[in-house]
Order: sequence, then structure tokens, then C-alpha cells
Amino acid sequence: MTSRRSRLAAASLLGVAALSGCAAEAEAPASGGPYEDGTYTAEGSYSTPETVETIEVSLTVADEVVTDVEVVGSPQRPESEQYQGQFIGGIAEEVVGVPLDEISVSRVAGSSLTSGGFMAAVEQIRADAAG
Repeated sequence: MTSRRSRLAAASLLGVAALSGCAAEAEAPASGGPYEDGTYTAEGSYSTPETVETIEVSLTVADEVVTDVEVVGSPQRPESEQYQGQFIGGIAEEVVGVPLDEISVSRVAGSSLTSGGFMAAVEQIRADAAG
């Protein structure tokens, strides 16, 4: 009985060791992760009560983390110019240093509609950076 238990215990340990090796291989990320390093640019549009506005978003990604952001507005109305300016002034604090997959903004510096255009551009950038 003791030798049978010993064999079962040894077989169990070998099975666990083999599975542990498989798990480590399965969890190892591909080199560079799902996003390629680089600078990506996309446009995002959003609706205001008066117009449809567009912004251009550029994100620089390194090791899947945003290292720089630039947003260029093209406001059609004075109110849009104000809100886009506030958004542009505050967006870096929200996204620089954040993994690309984790970016989610709904209001920046009092601007909520511009955030919708920004997030539309981020979705396109994620697709482009994924290769």
C-alpha cells in the first residue's frame, strides 16, 4: 500500500509540474504585446446640439503605455472652441502613463462631448496599433 501511495504521489507531482510548465508557456506574452510601439493618429467625431465636431488625436505608445498625446481641434462654433481648448489642456493628465487598453475618459476639464470624439479616435488607434 505504501509503494502504491508513493507512486500515486510521484505521478501527481509530475503531472502538476508538467501542467505548471504549460501554464507558464501559455501565459508568456508575445514579444511587444498586442500593441506595436509607435505614434498613431486618428480622427474622432462627436455631435453637439448645433454641429458635428471633429478632433484629431495622436498617441505615442511604448511598451503598450501611452507616452505622449496630442489633440488638434477644428471647432465649428465658439462654444466648441472653448470646450475643445479645455479638453486639450487637460487630456495629458488623464492618459499619459496609462496602458492603451485602459484609456477611458468621459469628461476632461468640464468637456464631456469632446471625450466621445477622443474615445472614437482611441478605438481606431487601438486597431491600428494592434497591427
